[in-house]
Amino acid sequence: MPADRLHLVRHGEVHNPRRVLYGRLPGFGLSADGRRMARQAAEYVQGLERAVGALIASPLQRTRESAEPFTELFGMDPVIDERVIEPTNVFEGKRMSRALANPASWRYLARPEIPSWGEPYAQVVTRMQDAMSEAWHRTDSGDVVIVSHQLPIWVTHLAVAGLPARHDPRRRRCALSSVTSFELVGDVWRETDYAEPASTEGAVDVGAV
Repeated sequence: MPADRLHLVRHGEVHNPRRVLYGRLPGFGLSADGRRMARQAAEYVQGLERAVGALIASPLQRTRESAEPFTELFGMDPVIDERVIEPTNVFEGKRMSRALANPASWRYLARPEIPSWGEPYAQVVTRMQDAMSEAWHRTDSGDVVIVSHQLPIWVTHLAVAGLPARHDPRRRRCALSSVTSFELVGDVWRETDYAEPASTEGAVDVGAV
């Protein structure tokens, strides 16, 4: 038997005093509030009163740290999967407001449908769904938890909903430590729920584009 349900969990708030787009850069771990958010996400999943059969995380520091409360509550270490990592981005390490004011950056905005500033959305969806499907079929019973990042989770949602991948990054429904849940019916993913269990008032969330 495969898994019962799959939850894509976004990491908590990152310590980012310079408010740069951190992307895949090393050294960006959770803030104190981010650790609280991650705990609230894990407690939310625990509160569903469903068994968890697998825990997977992106290799980046903020996702590994966000997986720690799941390890504590469910007694399993995360399997690190490169396929659920943040996409590449030419604006890594920069403050977006300054980068977009620089005419030298405008060439990267020419094709937002791809997008021209980073890894193609279609490629992100493919690797995310590959990771999801493999985890689903390898989990004998219970739910799968995958701790990932805003953009991969959001474009996966769009793909499952049959919507275009092009979107305004400022309007993503994927809050810090949110939980987006899916089931695989035959070979078709269906979204079953979305929750924002963590209090994010006053949070700094500028790490993605």
